[in-house]
Amino acid sequence: MDFNKPIDELLYLIERLRDPETGCPWDVKQTYKSIAPYTVEEAYEVVDAIEKNDHVHLREEVGDLLLQVVLYAQIGKEEGHFNFDDIVDTLNQKLLRRHPHVFPDGSAESRIEPGTTSSEEQVAENWNKVKADEKAEKKALEIPVEENTVTHVLDEVPTAMPPMLRALKLQKKAAQVGFDWGDIKPVLAKVNEEVAELNEAIEEDHSLDAVIGEVGDVLFCCINLCRHLKIDAELALRNTNNKFVRRLNRVEDILLSDNEKLGDVDLQRLDECWDQVKMEERQDS
Repeated sequence: MDFNKPIDELLYLIERLRDPETGCPWDVKQTYKSIAPYTVEEAYEVVDAIEKNDHVHLREEVGDLLLQVVLYAQIGKEEGHFNFDDIVDTLNQKLLRRHPHVFPDGSAESRIEPGTTSSEEQVAENWNKVKADEKAEKKALEIPVEENTVTHVLDEVPTAMPPMLRALKLQKKAAQVGFDWGDIKPVLAKVNEEVAELNEAIEEDHSLDAVIGEVGDVLFCCINLCRHLKIDAELALRNTNNKFVRRLNRVEDILLSDNEKLGDVDLQRLDECWDQVKMEERQDS
């Protein structure tokens, strides 16, 4: 069988894998919900390959992420909701609509005049306006809610997001309606306040639930601090994770060179090695 493009072959393969009679039993039983965790996992594996500057695996991981999209498309097609072309067409229209500074009349063929490129501020302002218009259009198409039903500003932030990303989205949404600090000082003060409350909860032997609540408050405030500093909290934590791995690996190497190993030495010896590793890093920087 000849295919004009690789994507056509991929769509055909997934359709075959989902065939109730001759397909793969695992693929046949999948649903939107059962695939969702794999989608998150594949997205993180893409990020991991990028962080490692591993282009060979990045090519493979991006393919795995694409597989998730095609599976969703096939299930949507089977259920009569949408197909792959619908997904791509919706995306194309969104890109055209949200980038009038590139496609002035809303068509893929249109171009701006040379030398009339918009600034980043103008692009951001227009982006927010287009998104607001889209939101209004979606609301107009929705089924009217009951009179007594209350809708809130934060309702549209998905609950299934990874907690760190959801915290950031909630903070940004609140900031859009003025619930935010104007500078960094009160943000730092709030972090310190929450750390003090956590310390108090631990020292006064509060319940585990109370301590968990205080720890959550500290994490939420740290994410808010990153937002105000225009730092990607995920990136910052990934960097620290990588630093911890690098340092502990070096500690293990130092111990092995002295015929020692992790698990057989006390904390004082580990601290000595850890300080040595940090000193080595300062000397190399």
